[in-house]
Amino acid sequence: MPLNQADALMTKLIPLLEFDPSRRAVIEPLDAVKHRDIPKRCVLCFFQEVIKRVKNKLHFKTLPPFTSEMGKIPVYAATYRGRPMGIIPAAVGSPLAAAILEDVIARGGRKFIACGGAGVLNSGIGSGDIVVPTSAVRDEGTSYHYLPAHQEARPSPQAVAAIIGVLKRHGCQYVKGKTWTTDAFYRETHKKVAARRKQGCLTVEMEASALFAVARFRDITLGQLLYGGDDVSGIGWDRREFGLRIPAREKLFWLAVEACARL
Repeated sequence: MPLNQADALMTKLIPLLEFDPSRRAVIEPLDAVKHRDIPKRCVLCFFQEVIKRVKNKLHFKTLPPFTSEMGKIPVYAATYRGRPMGIIPAAVGSPLAAAILEDVIARGGRKFIACGGAGVLNSGIGSGDIVVPTSAVRDEGTSYHYLPAHQEARPSPQAVAAIIGVLKRHGCQYVKGKTWTTDAFYRETHKKVAARRKQGCLTVEMEASALFAVARFRDITLGQLLYGGDDVSGIGWDRREFGLRIPAREKLFWLAVEACARL
């Protein structure tokens, strides 16, 4: 079968390849939200315990929450160095992370820095080390509804520049490169890990490529900071201290806030 015919057949067989560039969907975020109250600069933070710790330091104002079948998702506003800023608890997994981002955009968000953790594909990246994604391999489903099929999605260059500027200002050591976004962390097989490492991926997580794709589709600015967590590069899983490095997580949050203020 000629290659173009094979590609056409594959597109028919795999719904994720049926990208529709239509700007209007049946359900639009602007139709779903009731408020237009979130500042244009926002930090998406995956560290719930850090948000609780910094509430008083930033004098959070509580905004109307998002609601879902899982309950209410809180939304906060703060001021940092004179700049209003939204502080949004981010959700794990591309579908919900993207949906929350869509809702935040509909409520006024335009410039985003996300901060979260990731598994490492290179044991040389230590627990708590900072990683700046410059692209994300799209091994999840959400991004394919926002961008045509392609191997990678990329963050906004201006957001990456703001992040790196802040890291250099504080003398922080960091690495930058690709991350691997997957929908199924229980299916990070040795073969897949080896393949992603060969592609140059440094980390694995579950949201970056979807967030980058939504940002590109909605024409907003978004970048991400990650820190090295568990190690999946070896024969067995090394949990290290993933989720327990509170100082590293809070430091990443403050770096994200400062980078967001630069946008």
